[in-house]
Amino acid sequence: MGECIAVVSGKGGTGKTSFVAGVGSAMAKAGKRVLCIDCDVGLRNLDLALGLTDKALMDFSDVAKGRCTLEEAVVSHSRLPTLHLLTAPVRSRGRPVGEDQFRTLAEQARERYDFCLMDAPAGLEGGFRLAVCGADRCVVVTTSDAASLRDAQHTVMELSAFPRGKLHLVVNRVRKKLLRNMHATIDDAIDAAGLPLIGVVPEDDRLPLALNRGVPLPLTDDSPAATAYQNIARRLMGQRVPLMRMK
Repeated sequence: MGECIAVVSGKGGTGKTSFVAGVGSAMAKAGKRVLCIDCDVGLRNLDLALGLTDKALMDFSDVAKGRCTLEEAVVSHSRLPTLHLLTAPVRSRGRPVGEDQFRTLAEQARERYDFCLMDAPAGLEGGFRLAVCGADRCVVVTTSDAASLRDAQHTVMELSAFPRGKLHLVVNRVRKKLLRNMHATIDDAIDAAGLPLIGVVPEDDRLPLALNRGVPLPLTDDSPAATAYQNIARRLMGQRVPLMRMK
């Protein structure tokens, strides 16, 4: 039985989608069967990050409402055949997918995949609620600025149903020159939110190019950000990996 992981944040621009693409591809490179679900109805872009634009004809609402099977709706990555995408609807059609329907979809994903990464939209409504209701654990993605860290704390308040050990914090897009001054800020955020830090991803100028090309960073090189994604993937897979030192 696989595991469903919701990737969430309180605000936009934290890099959730690039995180899902990076960690998902790293898991697939390690031989795992991985499903990435875009939960952002109307503003989906995980297909762009994975290079699967216009490949998907069906979306998660079609599966949740019984219009097609999960196997019919997912599309596989050309370079990583064990990496699959289930995209979000372009627009709402009829009644929105309910939480019970999405839980059933998540259960199907657990039966077929080792890991299911659910890319939640920014904010605490709609797609966020769907992703969280179907998840076994959550990763809260934040950046190093004070507003984002505070929003991460607010997000954690909405995740009280998850037991200790099932919530994790990722600090994304960290510039090396700021890291030394950030340590106290990150420690304060961890203490306030009560979350263990599962990874710090450095800012990488190659990431926008990789996203524009639709090639997840772990498939392009061994840059610090790619290494961070791979290390976080290994931690989520249960391996003990020390936090990367950025000099």
